[in-house]
Amino acid sequence: MTVVVTRDVEARYRGFLASIMLEVAPGVYVSPNLTSGVRERIWAVIEGWYGHLRRGAIVMIWRDITADGDLALRHLGNPPKEIVDSEGILLVKSQ
Repeated sequence: MTVVVTRDVEARYRGFLASIMLEVAPGVYVSPNLTSGVRERIWAVIEGWYGHLRRGAIVMIWRDITADGDLALRHLGNPPKEIVDSEGILLVKSQ
């Protein structure tokens, strides 16, 4: 499962993401079966646009069995964050 959440971004993100994923709520996109290659390509497009537009915030979350809590996280526009396991409880830590 891959989830992308956008906040205060240009309409181009919405059109692009809605063409690939389901928009289950305003600015929240999900896809149950994205391959890692497709996920990387989506992120490259989003990251490229964000590098020029510099507006809003975008977070991508997906299952990664090598990461704490089996979740990986990427973000643009927010203070850096990471998922950490604290004695079996998952926390989001700002860096």
